[in-house]
This record gives sequence, structure tokens and C-alpha cells, in this order.
Amino acid sequence: MGALRVLMKRSLSTSKPYLTPNHPSLTFAILHQYHNRRNLFLHHSASDFVKFHKLSATDSGIVEVSLDRPGAKNAIGKEMLRGLTRAFEFINQESNVNVAMICSSVPGVFCAGADLKERRNMSQSEVKVFVNSLRSAFLYLEKVCIPTIAVIEGVALGGGLEMALACDIRICGENALMGLPETGLAIIPGAGGTQRLPRLVGNAIAKEIIYTGREINGKEALSLGLVNYFVPAGEAYSKALAVAREINAKGPVAIRMAKRAISEGVDTDMRSGLALEEDCYDQVLNTKDRLEGLAAFAEKRKPKYTGE
Repeated sequence: MGALRVLMKRSLSTSKPYLTPNHPSLTFAILHQYHNRRNLFLHHSASDFVKFHKLSATDSGIVEVSLDRPGAKNAIGKEMLRGLTRAFEFINQESNVNVAMICSSVPGVFCAGADLKERRNMSQSEVKVFVNSLRSAFLYLEKVCIPTIAVIEGVALGGGLEMALACDIRICGENALMGLPETGLAIIPGAGGTQRLPRLVGNAIAKEIIYTGREINGKEALSLGLVNYFVPAGEAYSKALAVAREINAKGPVAIRMAKRAISEGVDTDMRSGLALEEDCYDQVLNTKDRLEGLAAFAEKRKPKYTGE
């Protein structure tokens, strides 16, 4: 039936709960909502605007999702959304993928946001459906079970920044310009920006950024905690790959469980968070990788993890 149905089936029946997106907080209701919305835009043909590539050799386990719509500065329209949806499903359902980089193959731009030219031809109800679908897609991106890294060179505005906010780690070049300019169009950020930005930079800063719609350069983004790394222009990809390689060398189950423990625990109380941590630790306790890690430490060699 399609990738998401396979994922749902795994969520209910797999013996490896760490392969599901932040199990169990990503409820069936959220999956059902996402499934309904993505069906409005997802067809059998893959999008020409989004490419994914699995790295090989020593980088096996790393995947790149590349935005490739140069004529529109990677603006997100229906076809782009379809491609993003397929890519997010792919990185979540592949058990041998450990970390994903979301990047752009278009020089000087990460993503300019929603395709406003396409939107002008939509009815009010069509706009609502599209924005809801985009919000659901980014929620799904946030909930995928592996770490994600946004590689930001150049412009990341509106929906482009909202997509980056849904990633675990953000790395930008000094030429980056980020912002949520929606209020200048008499709307508000509708794909998670009003919720994720305050959680990163605090309410007061987020309100000022959204109210004014101003652009933020890479240096300021770092000072605000909006990005993890600020590097010279053109070097964001190489830095992201270096971080991805560090993650890829760790125990895959441990990384998935660490993401689940952090993502689910951050918005709960300490007691509930510690109970969640215990549950996640139990998931790694009986893995072969845990024993391999101990053996490698004792033998002073690099561990060879298999994700089991």
C-alpha cells in the first residue's frame, strides 16, 4: 500500500520498537492524520525536485536528502511536498540508515519557503489543505527515529526555516539568511514555526522575529541557539558530514533511543522523563551492540556495530 502503511504495520508488530518514530508517543491518531493528508499529494511517481542518496563504504548508514528546484529557489509546492514526504518516509523506514542530512543542491539557497506563485492559484480550502499537509510532513520529519541534520547555505525562509527547525541539528554557513516573513503577507507561520522557534530561542526572541519578519544571519542564529554550528560559506555540508560521521560511528539502537528519550522527555516532568529513560535503556540492554561495545573497549579497538 505504500511506505507509510509499511511503517504503521511495523509500529504495531515489530520486535524492534526503536525502528518506529519515537514510539510510543507518535500515536496512531497522528499517523492516521498524516496518512490522510499526504495522500492528497503523494502519487506513485517520485518528485524531480527532491533526491535522496545513500552514502557507501565507510559512510554507509548516512543518507542525503537534497532539495533540487533551482528555478524556484527550492520553493515548496505540491510536487516538492510530495518528494519531501517520500524522502522522510524512506529515511524512517530503512533500518540500515542511521543519520540523515537535509541539504540543497541549489547554490546560495536552502529553501525559500512555500511556492507563493502556485498558492495564488489555490482556493482558500486548497491553501488550508496544503498548509495542513506541510505541517504534518514536518511533524513527521521531527518524529523520524534517526537524527536529522539541516545543512543551511544561503536563504532559509518561511517553510524552509520551518523544515530546518523540525530537524535535530542545524548547521549554517556565514552566507545564511533565516527568517519567518509570513506576517508581511498577512498570515502567520503555519508549518510549526510558531511552536518550534520559541522552544529553541525563547518566547520573547521568537515573538520579535515572527512579529517583525526580519531576517537573521548565521552569526546571530548561532548566538540565539537557532543553529548548532556557524561555519564559513560553502563549508556547511562538510561540517554536517563530519557530524553525521560521528553519529554514524555510534551504536544505532543507542542513537535512536537517545533521540526518543530526549524528544519525548523534554516536555514532561522529571519523574516521567526518568521513567522514559529507563524504558529506552531497557531497549539497548539486550542488544548485541552493547556487548560489542564492551568488547571493543576491553580490546582497545573500534567497535563494529550492526544495529542488533
